[in-house]
Amino acid sequence: MTTLGLSPPVTLLNVPNAITAVRTAGSFGLAVAALTHRNAHLLVAAYLIYWVGDILDGVAARALGQETRTGAVFDIVADRACTSACAAALVVLRPDTALPIAVFLVQFMVVDQLLSLMFLRWPLLSPNHFACVDRRIYRWNWSPPAKALNTAAVVLLAIFAPTAVAVTFALGVAAVKVVSLVSAANLPVDPPPTRP
Repeated sequence: MTTLGLSPPVTLLNVPNAITAVRTAGSFGLAVAALTHRNAHLLVAAYLIYWVGDILDGVAARALGQETRTGAVFDIVADRACTSACAAALVVLRPDTALPIAVFLVQFMVVDQLLSLMFLRWPLLSPNHFACVDRRIYRWNWSPPAKALNTAAVVLLAIFAPTAVAVTFALGVAAVKVVSLVSAANLPVDPPPTRP
């Protein structure tokens, strides 16, 4: 802390943040182009850049020892930018996906964002370390299988499954997120001791 009670400057320039910035600009730009030109190939490229880039920035952060709370928040916000642009293009290209994508967007943009930012209540670097606070909430939301089911699976079901199946799955994910958010909000601020 400085003499004014402010935090010292945060280093934003590191490899994972650069990957997040590039993947966000690339994905968002391609999604807007897909929306403008009604081009499915551009949308597929936008989703791939978003999803692959989201994996790479996390891998780079951990591998290079550059994981920061600021980077985690940047990643969370960037995910919402990519998702909103890709979802808009998807609904324009495939209007039949509107209902499951709408359910997904409300859940992801509001409930999941609040839940993802809950890690800031504890001295954690990111939601990826939430198992130190609550293993169940971590498994449901930030374990690798949960991340795949919570985002990519909803989008893929919206495209390839009947609307009722996609909506049901999106509502199920939303229910897990709401339960997780309420549970996380009720956890004590001091995490329980971690087990070796």
